[in-house]
Amino acid sequence: MFVCFPIGLASRLEKSLLPSAADLSFVKTLLIPQLQREDSNPNKMGKQQRDRRQRKDVTIVSKTIDTECSSIWATLTPPPTAASDSRLLHHGPARLMPLSSQCAPALPPTPSSQHFFSIVEGRIDPSAADFCAFKERYFLSWNTLLEVLWQLERLLCQFAVPHALVCGDRLEALAQRGKLHWGKHECLLSALENQEEVLELMKQPGQRYKGEGGRRVAAVCIQACWRCYRTRSSYLHQQRRKWAARTIAVSWLLHAQLSRVRKSLQATRLRQLENYHNRGKHLATNWNHLITSKRTIIHVPSLGYSQQQRHSLRRFDILQNTQMGRLCDIRDKNVEVIYVCPVHLGEDLIHYYTHLLGLNGVIETGKPTPSNCAKSFTILTPEAHQHFSSHCMCVSTLLKYSPHTLRRIKNLIQGKQAYLVSGVPHMDDLAVADELGVPVLGPEPAVAQLYGTKSGIRRIFSSSGVSIPPGHADIYTLQQLHECFAQLMTDHLGVQRWLFKMDDELGGRGTAYCDVCQVSFRPWALQEYHRHGAQTWRMAWAQEQVLRKFLEAVPDLLAAHAKPFDTSCYPTWSCFLEHFLRKGGVIEAYPPSDSVTCMTVDLLVEPAGGVRMLSCGDQLHGPGFLQVSGCSVPQCSVRPDVLYSICMQIGKACQERHILGHISLDLVTFLEPGTLEQQVWAVDLDLGYSNQLAMTQIMLHMTGGTLNCHAGRLEVPSPVRNNKPTARQRAPTANAPAPGTRRFAVMSSRLFHTNLSMVHYSVFFQMCKAHGIGFDIKEMEGSVFALHDSAERSSLGMVTISPDLQGALLTFARNLTVIHQEISAPNMQGETNFKDLLKNIKEVLDVITQNTNKEHKEKGKCADV
Repeated sequence: MFVCFPIGLASRLEKSLLPSAADLSFVKTLLIPQLQREDSNPNKMGKQQRDRRQRKDVTIVSKTIDTECSSIWATLTPPPTAASDSRLLHHGPARLMPLSSQCAPALPPTPSSQHFFSIVEGRIDPSAADFCAFKERYFLSWNTLLEVLWQLERLLCQFAVPHALVCGDRLEALAQRGKLHWGKHECLLSALENQEEVLELMKQPGQRYKGEGGRRVAAVCIQACWRCYRTRSSYLHQQRRKWAARTIAVSWLLHAQLSRVRKSLQATRLRQLENYHNRGKHLATNWNHLITSKRTIIHVPSLGYSQQQRHSLRRFDILQNTQMGRLCDIRDKNVEVIYVCPVHLGEDLIHYYTHLLGLNGVIETGKPTPSNCAKSFTILTPEAHQHFSSHCMCVSTLLKYSPHTLRRIKNLIQGKQAYLVSGVPHMDDLAVADELGVPVLGPEPAVAQLYGTKSGIRRIFSSSGVSIPPGHADIYTLQQLHECFAQLMTDHLGVQRWLFKMDDELGGRGTAYCDVCQVSFRPWALQEYHRHGAQTWRMAWAQEQVLRKFLEAVPDLLAAHAKPFDTSCYPTWSCFLEHFLRKGGVIEAYPPSDSVTCMTVDLLVEPAGGVRMLSCGDQLHGPGFLQVSGCSVPQCSVRPDVLYSICMQIGKACQERHILGHISLDLVTFLEPGTLEQQVWAVDLDLGYSNQLAMTQIMLHMTGGTLNCHAGRLEVPSPVRNNKPTARQRAPTANAPAPGTRRFAVMSSRLFHTNLSMVHYSVFFQMCKAHGIGFDIKEMEGSVFALHDSAERSSLGMVTISPDLQGALLTFARNLTVIHQEISAPNMQGETNFKDLLKNIKEVLDVITQNTNKEHKEKGKCADV
């Protein structure tokens, strides 16, 4: 019995769907009786009769099959599915040409051994001899092949294949193995003898639209693409609208939240500022009583620079800890110190400073018997240091985010009079002080920011009436820079070097210099100056021609001869100029002399209105003339009364602008070339506790002496001798105070050597002891070190004390030489500033020797007279 599949079954097979029982129809066909063996039937038929009956049955079956197949193949071919198209569109070009029905070329003869038959123009000719032979050969499995033939015919018709040669044996083998049941095109085409040519033709673009139902398929494809585009565009538009609405909503929420936070922070800072002023008034009222009674000083060595400056400074956390000398405030019996350390100190450093600070009873007894001073000072490290170790935060900010440390400080100062001493002012100083409920001995951060710039400092100096270098402040444009520079060179033709200083930089980092002696017409300008005279030269008409010349030459002069001092921050003049104009700055004259001495004076502007000089020293320079590496105390360059008068004037000017607390004043002195009179210029002012003052505190603690800056003397108690005086010697001086002994000190808080990190402190002190580097408690002279950290150990401070300045300098230079030789090797010198400092000390020693010889000669002449 043959099974005929209804129309539409192929599409279901193509979609891998089995037909249901209701869709199947059965067609009754003639049954072909099987032939019986001749020896099985007793009534045997003849050979001729058996052959005639067999041919008759085959003829009847063939007619029935032809009729059924003709009715099926005449049915309209359904359109292809998208899946079948997608499996065939990946093929390439074809070499077949479509055949027309009018002029079709003669088909090549097909071999009959494998039952080949042809499909022309997607149609099978049922009456073709090759197809009839194929049908006769496989009439027993015709119901299996019928659906396969229909699918193959439909596929070739859809792609307008002009000719396909089918291998019957291969087709029947694939059908029997069940590989063609689901209508896969690859399997169908594998039964073709000219498979490659058919595939190349089917791969051609648009070939599907040339076959049966091609226009309908093309229309469906175009409509699908258009609908997809329209739907996709609408979807994207909707998504953009949703994204925009979501972005606007989130932005508005963030803006509202940020506004609330800003208002809250503003209210908090206003409250902190109001409390700062209220506590400051109370501190000013009770200051005179406070400094004579028991009190607690909270030292926070914070460097409140901008974030950009903090990140650009090397080893910023250790740089903040170079003022460990603040602990020496406990030499006053009424003072307790709480020191907030920016780095973690090991047990070795705690033991060292405990032993160092315990030597406060040596002055009276002359014996190294450390007193019990552990209760007089406390060293705390904020716990936020562990969480923000790489953020380069100042100590005040770290303490602000350390509630445990704040709570401990509150417990330590509970019921006591206390105040906070910071470093460079920062807004978080007020937050910490407000949290602790203590006043701040320092200026308001906004005031410090206003007058802490180079332009603000010049305004303070100008109002105080002290001498300042010629210059101009508040420069922000290139045209203003050129005009001011040209005018300054015209007014002061004797100045050969000019300095350009940025407003908000520190030290010599934001400084550049330009030597104007390179100007070709400068001799002519000097002739014009001498021709007019000093009084007439002040007139604008006298300077007009020279000013015009300088104004034309300024751009080329700066481009060729202006150089930044610190090339690590600003490598070229163009880079420096860009930051200079953005931040603002000043132009100042460098002293017109070959011998220039710089000094640093530390002042305390008291809340009660007084001004005190705490330290004064001559600077020692490192690489260059602007980088300070140390100092010698007391200063010996300016008459003490002149220096005192200058400091009082500047202190009063600061007090008028509500600048209180510790300030550090930089001065330069030189001999004016024309008159040989000593000139003193005020060049810089730092608001905050300085490293020089911290090292001075260590010096005073170790010697028990007093630094009289008004007289320019460092006096220590006379050494205690073991020999006992006689009764006759002891009687007249029983109630007289012990006479003082003068001392000189050389100190530096920034000695840096990378090889120091390879030596532990215990080994370092043993090495110093072996070379005789130490401090003699009885004689009050020798060397003392200030250690900064326990981890890197690459920097330290040192103070050398001697009866004369030359001896202190020689001791300092010898110590540097010994330390460098002990920790260095010929092939590993390390990075250090020892050599530059030694070079400057040698220059100072040469000057001292020249001055001493000159004094001896003058004394000899006076004696002869």
